[in-house]
Amino acid sequence: MTYSRIHYDVADGVALLTLSDPPANTYSYEMMREIDDAVLAARMDTAVHVIVLTGAGDRFFCAGANIGMLEDADPAFKYYFCLHANETLNRLEQTPKLVIAALNGHTVGGGLEVAMAADIRIARQGAGRIGLPEVGLGVLPGTGGTQRLARLVGKAHAIELMATGALFSFEDAAQKGLVNHVWGEAELSGRTFAGAVHDYARQFTPPGRASRAVGYLKRAVQSGLEMGFTEALALERELQQRLFDSADAHEGLRANREKRKPEFRGK
Repeated sequence: MTYSRIHYDVADGVALLTLSDPPANTYSYEMMREIDDAVLAARMDTAVHVIVLTGAGDRFFCAGANIGMLEDADPAFKYYFCLHANETLNRLEQTPKLVIAALNGHTVGGGLEVAMAADIRIARQGAGRIGLPEVGLGVLPGTGGTQRLARLVGKAHAIELMATGALFSFEDAAQKGLVNHVWGEAELSGRTFAGAVHDYARQFTPPGRASRAVGYLKRAVQSGLEMGFTEALALERELQQRLFDSADAHEGLRANREKRKPEFRGK
């Protein structure tokens, strides 16, 4: 598939998926189809161990859905557009590879909904605002926002944030548990934000880290939290058994016994 609204690159075991539709990287049905394809490409590529999502430029990660597209569309299109977007973000969330959202600018509306489907969110200090302001348009966050926000910050906080439509800083988002890290000059240490995120992502790739174990523990958490406790423990045991049979588990146990650093291969 030829991409026109995203960029997709792979280096050092990290797939970089960049939303690219100036000026605000808003997503359309066409962009969401490209995101969907790129997620599948990363999932199937054995050379990819981590996926990083970011926005083109330095002003916006993503400002959400293209309002002009939605305004002109009929109700049936809007429904199926939201359904496909949900399916795409679910696919991203359920892919057993770590996903990092690099918030390089404003992350609002559907842009935050995309970011919340990632496993880890890292923001650039002072780069923009974040929030779900859809209520100001007379609608609700319809790409998983009501569900993922409540799971991240709790029901009461989520309802208040969405009902007020508040936009707030990345620092405030970190305090609420919505963002994992906010990096300023001290954390960047002379690197670009993109370069620092890439370095961070590489720690989860072979040979230093057993990326399959990372992916499976992600799946245990993402799927297990939607199950009953007994069923979730059964899933955990199943995934653990698969890991015990993996080459990386054999290498990790052997290296521990031999008191040396393991050399993982992602297998």
